[in-house]
Amino acid sequence: MARSLLLAEPSQLAGQWRAVLAGPQDNAQTQAMQDKPSNICVIELKADQTVGGQTDCLGHWLGDEPVHWFPEPDGLSLRGKQEARVHLGLRQGYVYQVHLKSGLSVTLERNIQENAR
Repeated sequence: MARSLLLAEPSQLAGQWRAVLAGPQDNAQTQAMQDKPSNICVIELKADQTVGGQTDCLGHWLGDEPVHWFPEPDGLSLRGKQEARVHLGLRQGYVYQVHLKSGLSVTLERNIQENAR
């Protein structure tokens, strides 16, 4: 029997998120521990489905600076200034990931301070 995926409400996903750029041999956790500011940026998914924070950092990795976001049944999508759309698949809990053509991956995870609330 098929199982339906539930679409998250924007209010469930709104808040600060940490984006981590990692190579094929790294995972998001080990990359974050390396303390390389160029590999980590903090963005905010706002309740009005716009994107704030270090969007230029994320845009550099994705090829288009994200300005809007929206939930998908299997993840979330970011839409850029140039209307490019990037889909990040749900991995677990509040962890989303996209694999780039370069072989690198971008992982978006709920910011640690947000989890403490």
